[in-house]
Amino acid sequence: MNGQGSRVALGRVRDARPSSPVSASSSASRPHRLRRTPALRRLVAETRLSASDLVLPLFVKEGLGAPAPVSSMPGVVQHSRDSLRKAATEAVESGVGGLLLFGVPAEKDARGSGADDPAGIVQLALADLVADLGDATVLMSDLCLDEYTDHGHCGVLVESRSGDLVIDNDATLSRYASIAVAQARAGAHVVAPSGMMDGQVGAIREALDIAGFSEVAILAYAAKYASSFYGPFRDAAECAPRFGDRRSYQQDFANAAEALREVALDIAEGADMVMVKPAMSYLDVVRRVREIVDVPVGAYQVSGEYAMVEAAAANGWLDRESVIIESLTSIRRAGADIVVTYWAAEVASLLRDQR
Repeated sequence: MNGQGSRVALGRVRDARPSSPVSASSSASRPHRLRRTPALRRLVAETRLSASDLVLPLFVKEGLGAPAPVSSMPGVVQHSRDSLRKAATEAVESGVGGLLLFGVPAEKDARGSGADDPAGIVQLALADLVADLGDATVLMSDLCLDEYTDHGHCGVLVESRSGDLVIDNDATLSRYASIAVAQARAGAHVVAPSGMMDGQVGAIREALDIAGFSEVAILAYAAKYASSFYGPFRDAAECAPRFGDRRSYQQDFANAAEALREVALDIAEGADMVMVKPAMSYLDVVRRVREIVDVPVGAYQVSGEYAMVEAAAANGWLDRESVIIESLTSIRRAGADIVVTYWAAEVASLLRDQR
């Protein structure tokens, strides 16, 4: 009887099965169930945006008595030393993961002397922030020459056989090494070489170690593209090239595999972290880099990306806040552990208020 009962039950199960695959209207598989409420969406989100993922770039200009707005970047200013201290403290209190400092000297020359001057603007600003913040945040310093040279290029220029002025890669490495040590002495936790010179990470690592700064980390702009999205930054940093462009040392935007070679070289030379710049137009590169390395990966949401959103939002064409969050989440989703963005402090406060 038990056997017969089993046969009857199995027969009923077979009879209840649909004779065709589950239809589109069936409730068997409805992914939107997990999208019904904000709480559900938060619970199952695959990518999370945190204030501690964000780094805020800050510009400090020698000789300023008050902040000077950057016209092409609404909401961004060139800071005085005093206003920088206030902005940095507020950003850290909002929860940002770090600060990235750019300097604008009062005087420039061919070799960028202000870049490694102990009394140079970035060194003084770093000392200010160390005094105010100590180890409460990560103090990063951009390491390049374009802000400090009168020609606006990222290295030392020499005359070629044809009479053209070209970058002397190896002479530039010597300058970068000196700048790294000056920034480390001033209190930088991380130096961030952005000039895309061959061998720059190795030269900087060696100089830091010899000078007793082996604990200072290197965030290498390992894949920095010759991009048209940098225009507003050059207003803020006052570093547009006086002639020519930077295509001979920054990467061709048509190439992705080349970025992987650059990243591998920088890690082999001692980079502790690597960065892709720009971010939003190069999410494929961010993803490919993330897949091949085991060090933290950064991505820089650059000035042009920022300015486009601000301009469109000002015209009422975009929901500003939603687009900011979406854009930053897309960079994290692509694989970036760290996102450098001019919205870092604002977003950090927003995320804190949403908790």
